[in-house]
Amino acid sequence: MMNLWYSLVNIVLPFQWVEFTFMKNALLAILLITPLFGLLGTMIVNNKMAFFSDALGHGAFTGIAIGALIGLVKPVLAAIVFSVVFALIITVIKNKSRASTDTIIGVFSSIAIAFGLVLLSLGGSFNKYSSYLIGDLLSITPSEILLLLVVFIIIVILWVLIFNKLLLVSINQSLARSRGVKTLLVEMIFTSIVAVIVTISIQWVGLLIINSLLVLPAAGARNITTNVRQYTLVSIIIAVFSGICGLIASYYLNTATGATIVLVSGLVFFLTLAFKNKFA
Repeated sequence: MMNLWYSLVNIVLPFQWVEFTFMKNALLAILLITPLFGLLGTMIVNNKMAFFSDALGHGAFTGIAIGALIGLVKPVLAAIVFSVVFALIITVIKNKSRASTDTIIGVFSSIAIAFGLVLLSLGGSFNKYSSYLIGDLLSITPSEILLLLVVFIIIVILWVLIFNKLLLVSINQSLARSRGVKTLLVEMIFTSIVAVIVTISIQWVGLLIINSLLVLPAAGARNITTNVRQYTLVSIIIAVFSGICGLIASYYLNTATGATIVLVSGLVFFLTLAFKNKFA
C-alpha cells in the first residue's frame, strides 16, 4: 500500500520536498488526520469546548507518563485508555455537578498535567519524553499511518451515526431530551472520540499546540459560512490546506512542522475574520 502511495506522489507531485520518504509519510498522515481535526473542531467550537480539548491533551500526557512508568514500549497505548477515562469522568461530573464547566475542566486539567510531569520527572527521565510537548510529524512510520487510517475510518463511521443527535444536543439539551436523545451518552461518545484523536496525534503534533489545530480551522470556517453543511466542509478544507501548506513551509524554513501548521491555520483564521468584517 505504501509503495503505491510513494509512486502516486512521485507522479502527481514532482517537487523536491517529496523526494524524501519521511515527507511522503508525513503528507499521507496529514491527509488522514487534518480532516478529523476539521470535523471534530466544528462541534468543539459550537459547544465552546476549546478548554476541554486542551485538558484532554494534558490527560493524554499523564497517560503517557503512566505507560512509561509501567514499562510499556508504546506508552501511547496507555495514554489512549487513560484519556478516554479522563474524558468520561469530566463529562459525567460536568453534567452532575453544579460547579461551572470551566472550573471543573480547569481543576482536572491542572491536576493531570502536574501529575504527568511528576511521574515523568521521577529519576530524571523527563527529557526522554519532552518530544511529546512539541511533537515530530516527520518521524511517523508506515505502521503508525496504518493506525491513523483505522482510526480515521472508525471516527467517520461514528460521526455519521451520532451527528444529528450531537447537533441537537449542541443546540438545546432540553429539546434533545424531549426528542428521546440520551444526551449524556452522546456527549460521552463524542468526548471519547476527541480523547482518542488528541492522544494519538499528540506524539506528532505536540501537547503545546494540539488544541490549536482542533479550534482554528472550525473557528475560521464559522466566520464565512451560513449553515452546518458549509461549516463542516469549509472547516475540513481549512484544516487540510493548513496541514499541507504547513508541512511544505516547515521543510523549506526548517521549522517545527506542527507549529508551522498552526501558524498557517492562524493566518487563515484572520483572513476569514477580515472577510467577515468586510461583508458584515
